[in-house]
Amino acid sequence: MDTSVWSLALRRDPPAGEPAVRFLADALARGDSVLTTGFILQELLQGFHGPKAQDSIIERFAALPLVVADREDHIQAAQLHNRCRRRGVQTTTIDVLIAQLCIRHGLTLLTTDRDFNRIVGVQPFDLWCP
Repeated sequence: MDTSVWSLALRRDPPAGEPAVRFLADALARGDSVLTTGFILQELLQGFHGPKAQDSIIERFAALPLVVADREDHIQAAQLHNRCRRRGVQTTTIDVLIAQLCIRHGLTLLTTDRDFNRIVGVQPFDLWCP
């Protein structure tokens, strides 16, 4: 069975037994579609130092298709951000854009970032969060 999964990479090097890592490894082993964005790749590259670490990230992410935001995604993400703000939910520009891409493409967001729990309370979308 092919299921769409969104890969939101962790900003640290988690242990292999962590639920998000196991879930991602299982999804890849099943042949599920695992996607990412340039935003996530950029955040990872900004968080690691040294050419070896960066080369490894670039190499591993080369296998994952990128989902790219278009003009309408940016408009919808801004509207989502405004709805969140009106409800007292603080978000970041990148987080609401990632949420919008999941909404538009019907993707499940795989993350350990609890900030998305607040966004999903304002605008429901599929979220896998341990």
